[in-house]
Amino acid sequence: QVQVVESGGGSVEAGGSLRVSCVVSGLTVRFYCLGWFRQAPGMKHEGLAFIDWYGGTTIANSVKGRFTISQDNAKKIVYLQMNNLKPEDTAMYYCAVQTKAFYGGSCYSSGGGGYKYWGQGTQVTVSS
Repeated sequence: QVQVVESGGGSVEAGGSLRVSCVVSGLTVRFYCLGWFRQAPGMKHEGLAFIDWYGGTTIANSVKGRFTISQDNAKKIVYLQMNNLKPEDTAMYYCAVQTKAFYGGSCYSSGGGGYKYWGQGTQVTVSS
């Protein structure tokens, strides 16, 4: 059973930085994607940053240049580093896992489609 647990959210002033973490356990497949999404009140999930089993990353245009994703492969921890935060970044941030049966294909998902395992989320609040 795959379990996903996020941590590290909190409150920060605009222009500040925050790093959220995600621990994945029970993942036994060789090919997978790890993704960070967010959901603001009344909005759909928004895909932000993705990393595959090989370390390849994809960053959504909406946060490119401010957000980066990285992982500790051995520990199955994935990080989302968020810099120059803006009030519009306020949302619940979720980590999710997509397993793959074969090598190849993009990890990107605009709204979370294809991602089966999700954490409970961690709140990020940015004040102006």
